Amino acid sequence: MPLATLRDVGYPARLLPFLSTLIFALVSVVPINLPGFAVVTPAFALMAVFHWTIYRPDLMPLTAVFAIGLLLDIINGTPYVGLSALTLLVARTFVMTQRRFFVNRTFPVVWLGFLAVTVANFALVWALVSMLRGTLLGFRPFLFQAVLTVSCYPVGSYVLARAHRAFLIRA
Repeated sequence: MPLATLRDVGYPARLLPFLSTLIFALVSVVPINLPGFAVVTPAFALMAVFHWTIYRPDLMPLTAVFAIGLLLDIINGTPYVGLSALTLLVARTFVMTQRRFFVNRTFPVVWLGFLAVTVANFALVWALVSMLRGTLLGFRPFLFQAVLTVSCYPVGSYVLARAHRAFLIRA
């Protein structure tokens, strides 16, 4: 059943996008004992922002995206605090302009859209970090992280969709 034919059950549903995106952001900084994985992890927060911007943008305001991005930078110990907030805001803004192409589409179409957003996001991060450091960085870690993020999106999307449906009832 399309999500458009469902309605919220109340206050918890209004918090779901923010809380699930916050959880996805926190999961992305949890240390995992895999060689090299702590350096390059999937951008789970990007997955959640993409998902909620398509399906419930009214419940995922810019302020929530900014706060989660800022928190992500602080928890990660990133030297460029605000970079994640900026890139998540750019991603959300872009998805909002293209939202009509993703709503009520099949998963492969949405996944292809996520691929485009992820590549653009990591290209932006690479360019900004290179500019801030004053040198061109190697693109390989950014590319690997983008591939890892796109590869993990089906699982992240499934979890978010299940959580979304758990807080909805038939109209």
